[in-house]
Amino acid sequence: MSNPVHVSEAASLALHAAALLAAVPEERIPSRSIAETIGASPAHLSKVLQHLSRAGLVSSMPGPGGGFRLARPSEEVTLREVYEAVEGPIRPVRCLFGLPVCCGQSCLFGQSLQEVSMQLRSWLSETVLSDVSGVFAGYGE
Repeated sequence: MSNPVHVSEAASLALHAAALLAAVPEERIPSRSIAETIGASPAHLSKVLQHLSRAGLVSSMPGPGGGFRLARPSEEVTLREVYEAVEGPIRPVRCLFGLPVCCGQSCLFGQSLQEVSMQLRSWLSETVLSDVSGVFAGYGE
């Protein structure tokens, strides 16, 4: 069964990695440990962490004892910031089909797609990492 609301693998990795970092704000976590915990390819996660670093959301320290941690308190980082660091700005969904027949004039779904898109955008904007970090409660214990 396919999912009509699709989040890319990169966005999923970014959101999960950031939530993990939010769960242990005082620790630096090596990228390999993050990859193992969230079930990600270390190479793909590395690229995602670079995006988060360029956006100023995570900081890294190389070498022994190094790793990643959030660059700002988890209470100040929205899920939308994390998502957009990897995917770019969230745009309204126009069509779920590859070849839109209706050209947006009169959609089979009415205004539902745009409403769901705006609800998701609002939720991502209003939810901060500290709200979701409990998913990784107990990490490292």
